[in-house]
Amino acid sequence: MPTSRPRLPRRRVALPLAAAALLVPVATACTSSGSSGGSGGEQRLKVAMAFPPAQAMSPYGDDAVTLSRLAVVEGLTRLDRNGEAKPALATSWKRDGDRAWEFTVRQDAVFQDGTKLDAAAVVRSLTAAQKASPKPRVLSDTTLTATAPDAGTVRITTEDTDPLLPQRLANPSLSVLSAAAYKDGSKVNPAGHATGPFTLADVNGAVSATLERNDTYWGSRAKAPGVDVKFVADGTARANALRTKDVDVAEYVPISQASLLGDGLVHEFPSARTNGLSLNTERGVFADPAMRAAAREAIDSKALVDGVYEGRADTAQGLLGPGVPWAADLRTAPTGRAKAAAPAEVRKTEQIVLATYTNRPELPEVATVVQQQLEKRGFTVKQVVRDYAQLEADALAGKYDAFIQARNTLLDTADPVSYLASDFTCDGSFNITQLCATPVDTAVDKAAALADTEARHRAEMTAEAAILGSDALVPLVHERFVQGYDDTRVRGVALDPMERTLITADTRVG
Repeated sequence: MPTSRPRLPRRRVALPLAAAALLVPVATACTSSGSSGGSGGEQRLKVAMAFPPAQAMSPYGDDAVTLSRLAVVEGLTRLDRNGEAKPALATSWKRDGDRAWEFTVRQDAVFQDGTKLDAAAVVRSLTAAQKASPKPRVLSDTTLTATAPDAGTVRITTEDTDPLLPQRLANPSLSVLSAAAYKDGSKVNPAGHATGPFTLADVNGAVSATLERNDTYWGSRAKAPGVDVKFVADGTARANALRTKDVDVAEYVPISQASLLGDGLVHEFPSARTNGLSLNTERGVFADPAMRAAAREAIDSKALVDGVYEGRADTAQGLLGPGVPWAADLRTAPTGRAKAAAPAEVRKTEQIVLATYTNRPELPEVATVVQQQLEKRGFTVKQVVRDYAQLEADALAGKYDAFIQARNTLLDTADPVSYLASDFTCDGSFNITQLCATPVDTAVDKAAALADTEARHRAEMTAEAAILGSDALVPLVHERFVQGYDDTRVRGVALDPMERTLITADTRVG
């Protein structure tokens, strides 16, 4: 993500939180979506996904994550639970100087259309992603050039030093597809042209999709013969479908439904999302650090966890929560915090506008509790609650005094340096707090330049301490994801804090 420079006019790049538009069918081969299939008692999986496709299953937007969660696409690398790059379509890699890497391409992989994976195919996919318009978000702060010295080797050079390139290449938007995926110059079609254990066979608009087992997969053969997907935006409807066994797996069960389903059907685990209160550091009441400190002191995270999230969240520890497992051991105390303004001074301030969005069902209730907590401290608060699309431009332009959002702190490279740079540096592309502080920019720049993982993590926690010390963002809670499935009959569902995997080759009924 962007690194800091002298303060420039802000670039605002929209980072959509959810797909919501209709999809044009993309597949050329339609297959049966019946609930049975396969031999030897194998059963097709039935899955309810929360977000319908938005860009005709393009690999360059949020739909790429859907394809990844359904085990359709793969890249050169994959990520383990700590965010470290591991082999996928590349079996190994090595660095060659500051800006070049060489990757050895897997020799035993073929695309779902029968063509062979080789270095030329990887170069074609990475080049297409680099030239795409709009460019995939993972490439917004870098430029890649891929070449093939031979059929089994890909050489990738970057415009600037990029120690996170192996992690970057695990991003679903940089998945490798066969030549046939690019035949239509206006769009990229992954249906039948990827390498994952399941093949996207048919998509029915924003309603459903059909996946079939890829019997030529280079890894372990999928245990389910196929997957029948329903796109169900309403969380209660997803929960009801799980309860009635209309689906085997329902992603993102709302907190309000989790206790109704019971522990046998819901499985919660830490996520990389932190819900925070962004305070406008550039204008209004919270331009004063003492007022930001007063707002921080007003917040009771435990009350939010117990009251709004019914105990299915973690109290705020910092910017990075339990979904980033190494953060707690490296955390240091916030630096440079101002003394909080006294309640009498707070009561003299003008009304503040607190905004949040309806797309995540808990946030409006969070906003109500936060308003009460701020008012108890002496602030006068007006709420604005709308659909996210109606708020984003104004939030990025600094038109609200305070903004509550749920933010994925691992973003595109599965490393928090991207989040820290985009949200808190002077030229950050998603800087709702409008923060521009030299200590923060310096700390984030240092972290971004480090190749050694442990050293980078330590530097990132130093940057966290500087950001928390500014009180630009007050952490509220760390979300837990709640995935729904019956653990007495469904096996192998991936509980991934980074939200990239759900269905795997091992997922099956029975």
